[in-house]
Amino acid sequence: MTSVKKKQLSVLVMNTYAFTACFAVWVMFSIIGIPIKELLSLSETQFGLLVATPILTGSLARLPVGMLTDKFGGRVVYFVLMCTTVLPLWLISEATQFWHFLILGLFIGLAGASFSVGISYTAKWFSREKQGFAMGIFGAGNAGAALTKFVAPSIVVAYGWTAVPKVYAVFMFVTVIAFWMFTYTDPSHQVDSKVTFKDQLKVLKDKNIWRYCQYYSIVFGGFVALSLWMTKFYINEYGFDIQTAALLATIFVLPSGVIRALGGWFSDKYGAYKVTWWVMWTSWVCLFLLSYPQTDLTIYTADGGTTSFHIGLNVWLFTALLFIVGIAWGFGKASVFKFLSDEYPENLGVVSGIVGLAGGLGGFLLPVMFGFFIDIFKVNTAIFMILYGATCVSLIWMHWSFARVRNAQQAKLQLIKQTETPSAEKPLKEKTSAELEKEY
Repeated sequence: MTSVKKKQLSVLVMNTYAFTACFAVWVMFSIIGIPIKELLSLSETQFGLLVATPILTGSLARLPVGMLTDKFGGRVVYFVLMCTTVLPLWLISEATQFWHFLILGLFIGLAGASFSVGISYTAKWFSREKQGFAMGIFGAGNAGAALTKFVAPSIVVAYGWTAVPKVYAVFMFVTVIAFWMFTYTDPSHQVDSKVTFKDQLKVLKDKNIWRYCQYYSIVFGGFVALSLWMTKFYINEYGFDIQTAALLATIFVLPSGVIRALGGWFSDKYGAYKVTWWVMWTSWVCLFLLSYPQTDLTIYTADGGTTSFHIGLNVWLFTALLFIVGIAWGFGKASVFKFLSDEYPENLGVVSGIVGLAGGLGGFLLPVMFGFFIDIFKVNTAIFMILYGATCVSLIWMHWSFARVRNAQQAKLQLIKQTETPSAEKPLKEKTSAELEKEY
């Protein structure tokens, strides 16, 4: 009989592998969308819609899929979800019209909902003090976006873009079989059968959920949006070919996915609040610099002549700043879910579905906004201006909302000092931010 420890390890490994495969499929249009754009003569806005369409269904499906995971267990839900993507993947190679790609993109987008299944399925196999690290390892499956950046351009150059969805369909089929063979079910991880879907959705009344949704729409939604857009950005802004552009984009995508495990460990050790706070400030500084467009400035001098200056980031400084943003968001993706596992351990599937939906919607809306603003203003760095504005909102919201938590904690400690002195025999129970806010 397989031990619990071996089951934990097997589930963690297979969940991470399956999520990597699903994420690679989810962002596939970031590469094949470039030759499709040329083939169909699409505008920037249409390109944004093309690459973002799979993100839409992957986002909307996260909440119902998370609820189903709590009710029926992660193994069966994950398996069925991956099965639904195999045929649509293969059919993409036969598509010829813009609407064909949009419809099929909606189906393959279901792969993105795998996050809500896997994060809950993973967390419930581990104790609370180890959940942050375990979920961080699972979340490293975001590196599937980097896998697409490595593999898909080479396939496009060697065999044409139509070969990519066929290769991915076979890859997904193999993943489905391997996942079913090496994962396990524990009935104790499911909610009571008497709990209805309406009961599960009561968590939406908790205002803290919406705060975490906003954070995640930046650290995950922004990550997805840039993963979809950066290959094209490097081609348009710096003139690289598709393979070089995809390789440079990987410098952002790969570390951001892999570092998530370390972000989970830091969140376990130092707390989700501290990690998220520094993530937002780091993003704010870097996005401000990335937002500045390439500018030629001409100054008329006192003697009637002119002096010209060029202001802008060269490709290496740009990539370095983008790398830092990717690292910060990798930590942020882990810290947000550490908040959730601490405060909502009993219905993590539903809560992760809600927050994951918000993050995924950010990943859908942002590329469409990118394309729209570039079509209007003709400035490629407009994409970073949008992200900078969203980060400002997060910092302000986080400051004011957690100020209430700190005030609640101080009021609680003051009350204790006035009534009794805590002894070693009577330690204070650590409370979540939600509990402190309610008490305050």
